[in-house]
Amino acid sequence: MKILEIENLSKSFESKREVVSDCTFSIESGNICAIVGESGSGKTTLFRLIAGLERPDKGTIRINGTLMSSDKFIRDIKYRNVGLLFQDFSLFPHLTVKENIEFGLKKDKDKKVGELLETIKMENFSNRYPNELSGGQQQRVSLARSLAIDPELLLLDEPFSSLDTQLKSKIRQELRDIIKKIGISSVFITHDIIDALEIANEIIFMDNGKIIRHCLIEDVFKEIKEEKIQNNMVELKRNAELILNALKKNKL
Repeated sequence: MKILEIENLSKSFESKREVVSDCTFSIESGNICAIVGESGSGKTTLFRLIAGLERPDKGTIRINGTLMSSDKFIRDIKYRNVGLLFQDFSLFPHLTVKENIEFGLKKDKDKKVGELLETIKMENFSNRYPNELSGGQQQRVSLARSLAIDPELLLLDEPFSSLDTQLKSKIRQELRDIIKKIGISSVFITHDIIDALEIANEIIFMDNGKIIRHCLIEDVFKEIKEEKIQNNMVELKRNAELILNALKKNKL
């Protein structure tokens, strides 16, 4: 079953150049999909289109079979049933962890917050404020708030860009474990291919507004012809070699 279906999607702004150009793809329910691209590749605009923050000039977006956007129609974001996690976490500084998570909930607040605090392993932090938390903890609270509405699709905007490099690997695994435990379908954008390789089931590469490759993670290294992807792979392999060499030296 497809959780997200995008057909012939295009979007341009004042420059009239298409920032997103004729994009067509679908994502299987339960999967985590990474959209990878450099600055200016169109990935952020694609994210905003899926989230309902922009209307496409052409094409359609369907979530779980329901039309969400076209050139003539856009469903209000509060009726799209998507959870949004932004790179700055966007927590309310004057609210506690519990109050942040329950914000916007109409009923069963205590039960829902308790379940989510257990899921993110922060049961003892409910009365703390955002400035009393680490970056990783703030991210988990922001994730819990996004999940509180029981969305069909979770959208994450550069979820690791504001985290310390040393924490990234740990937080990546924590985030993946939480998403997989809940079983929610997810899409996240990133400029870092390692984010995608560590978390995602499938990956989309974008360049100049176009999708240049969409594949499962295990197929990333197969039959690579696109220059942009080749450059990413070369850099990834070079970094891997540096790490291995450093480990060898430490053993000597």
